[in-house]
Amino acid sequence: MRFLPVFPTLAPTAREVIERNAKNVLTDSYANAFTAGYKVWEEKWEPDSLAYPINLAWSYWKRTGDAGVFTRRLQWSFIRTLRTYDCEQHHATCSRYTSSFLPNRGQGAHFSLTGMIWGAFRPSDDPVRYPFNIPQQMLAAVSLGDLADLEETGYHDEALAVRARLMAQEISAGIEQHGLVYDMRYGWIYAYEVDGRGNSERMDDANPPNLISATYFGYSSPDDPVYQNTRRFALSGQNPYYYSGRYASGLGSSHTRTGWVWPLALIMRALTAPSVREVAHSLAQIQQTGSPAAGLHESVDPNDPAQFTRNEFGWANALYAELIFRTVANLSTGPAGQVPLGTLVPREAQTPQLVEPAQALRNAGVIALTLQSVLDL
Repeated sequence: MRFLPVFPTLAPTAREVIERNAKNVLTDSYANAFTAGYKVWEEKWEPDSLAYPINLAWSYWKRTGDAGVFTRRLQWSFIRTLRTYDCEQHHATCSRYTSSFLPNRGQGAHFSLTGMIWGAFRPSDDPVRYPFNIPQQMLAAVSLGDLADLEETGYHDEALAVRARLMAQEISAGIEQHGLVYDMRYGWIYAYEVDGRGNSERMDDANPPNLISATYFGYSSPDDPVYQNTRRFALSGQNPYYYSGRYASGLGSSHTRTGWVWPLALIMRALTAPSVREVAHSLAQIQQTGSPAAGLHESVDPNDPAQFTRNEFGWANALYAELIFRTVANLSTGPAGQVPLGTLVPREAQTPQLVEPAQALRNAGVIALTLQSVLDL
């Protein structure tokens, strides 16, 4: 996406992906995976599944200004997203969704209305303990703001734009009212999941959106004290899914073996790091736990990286490429509203530079030549 302004031949492919997403949403807005033939592969309802397609469309439009992206199908998918989110804000009286993976006869834990979106599964595809997963709510709130921009500018639909912004405000208010908990060591932090009744899950998981990615997705500012407290908690032994070993220390997940670290989480830590030193430290650990050239794994034993799950994990590889573009090619994000070549989707996260500007330009030139070679093929 970041190279679309200088390689416009990529634009049709990007638009096709956006249209594909729109058709998937219209096929089943509760599904999290589809086959090549648009059949539902898995219907694990995660609120973030509907947020990412919005994020992609917004990113494309901001980079290219191409009005061709504003198709009727895309708007229909936005309408379906708003309807689904609205229904799940009022899950008890509106929704029919159940899952055999959830307790209480497929209904999940008891809860109270919060203004947030009821969800059944975490970004890791594991069942939630409590139905309001805070990182998913953060991403949904940001993406609804993007949806409002698209509706306003692309479709000139003020009513839908207002509806999206109001929903984003309701979700954000729910996060701030119900998603904060006090920790004796760290002060006020964001919980990972809550039920609106005072119960909460204090943890963070390796799979984005997670709590440490709140700045990456543009929900929190890096200098927000609550985010800083949350980050310190998440990257400490107080987080039950933070593991340390000889070669790496980082976030794991209930999705994989206890004690195993995810390279994906090491990458996200680097992307949201407040210092060059932390970025460099994360890069070193990534190198020690796998071979980025051959492909990163899903999770690894931090004491024996030869033990791993998934020989090659596409999500980690893609995010690693973004990390390299930021730290080596120096293609970092700009302030909100500005869209230079290197602009990334998050509007607020600023990753420290690890190279001098002159070297960065040379590196960016090599990347551009490589991309051109691929396009020529």
